[in-house]
Amino acid sequence: MSAPAPDTRCDVTVIGGGLAGKAAALHLAKAGLKVICIEPPHPVRPPVGESLDWSAPELFRRLGLNPDSLLSSKIATWKKHVTLKMRDGCSVHYVPTEWLGGPPFHVNLATLHVERNQLDDEILKMVVDAGVSFVHERAVDVETSGDRISFVQTETGKRITSPWFIDASGIGTSLIARRFELPAIHHGPTKVAMWSYFNITQPVEGTTLYMDPSPTEYLEWIWEIPVSPDTVSVGYIAPGSVVKNRRESEGSVENVFRQQLMKFPRFQELLQQQNLETVNVTSFRCRVYPRSAGPNWLLAGEAASLVDPMTSNGVTAALRHATEAAAMITKSHAKTELPWLARRLYSSRILQTARFFNEGIEKIVYDPVVRNRIGLGPAGTAYTSPAWSMNVVYARLSPPGLFSTLILNTLLRFFYVSASLYHRYCSRLKSSVGKQECRLA
Repeated sequence: MSAPAPDTRCDVTVIGGGLAGKAAALHLAKAGLKVICIEPPHPVRPPVGESLDWSAPELFRRLGLNPDSLLSSKIATWKKHVTLKMRDGCSVHYVPTEWLGGPPFHVNLATLHVERNQLDDEILKMVVDAGVSFVHERAVDVETSGDRISFVQTETGKRITSPWFIDASGIGTSLIARRFELPAIHHGPTKVAMWSYFNITQPVEGTTLYMDPSPTEYLEWIWEIPVSPDTVSVGYIAPGSVVKNRRESEGSVENVFRQQLMKFPRFQELLQQQNLETVNVTSFRCRVYPRSAGPNWLLAGEAASLVDPMTSNGVTAALRHATEAAAMITKSHAKTELPWLARRLYSSRILQTARFFNEGIEKIVYDPVVRNRIGLGPAGTAYTSPAWSMNVVYARLSPPGLFSTLILNTLLRFFYVSASLYHRYCSRLKSSVGKQECRLA
């Protein structure tokens, strides 16, 4: 019998080469650490997360990506507003207020949409140039010693050993969380997303959401995101149970997707002009792990939390986690473990931020109770205003410290508790179905 292959050693092992994994590996390599990233040779699913929130440009700059260069190379387009369109023709525009652009906030009043394949390729080049090594295999297990990780094992039996580990393996794997049987907090039902791409002739500078809500049912919606000057991503999201019933009556995923798009004149026109290309499908359930850090490991990206795609916060969350996790390891790499307080604060920021976005969008927008009471347009305003504000607060506090994390978490808790209380109040009142129209008042 041949002897087992010797362990491969490095300073930090990153599990997963998605956006969070590559960003964390890049930050660590720039800090002078030897990093190995374990990533399957073929992606588990096509990358999604193309409409970014207003914090993203600054996070790209920290990574070494200039937003202007992304625009000039057509990897990104401007996102200057979000528009909600109803089937009856009513629309509402959500635009960051001008005062956010001035002192003391200095927020970008325009953010980006990105073509994810090109963006991921661009970041991959930077990661390779920084000296990160890749193991193109699937990570299947981690060896533990108490609460610590000793090594990661791949599907061929290769073992990667290091003092530090970041799990950015995504929602479908979450290897470390699964190994330690970490409990998760779930938000909302399992949802299905299906999406494809269309050519356009007129550039668009905003994300558009299309909705035709029933006053008694959980919300379904369609997105239109310009990922390049001549291409839009178009997707449909609904509860898994709804998609299952529609597939039973309408047949294929393509038929379900087409039927939903045909409700709106915009997509009737696009479908008449061009064929429906490949329809990508994925299912997900939003969740967060209350514990995202251990003595020598951290969770990042969707392995730590998954926020609802309507929030446009997935890319920002991935980049934030990567930045903070890499900074913690860089600061502690000469020690044997991460400080207890730093681990608790990291976990609490991830937990409270995910609950803020997910509970807010579930209670105020997805569930019919509040939107029936105040109208879909005002419900959107009631959600987006604090969501933008909290991203501003997070960006300005730069909250790894105790005091700033406590301030951030207090504000986050205040909003999602308020949303829950108002939802409970509306539930006790007689539903006002007549207020379902998209009014601005």
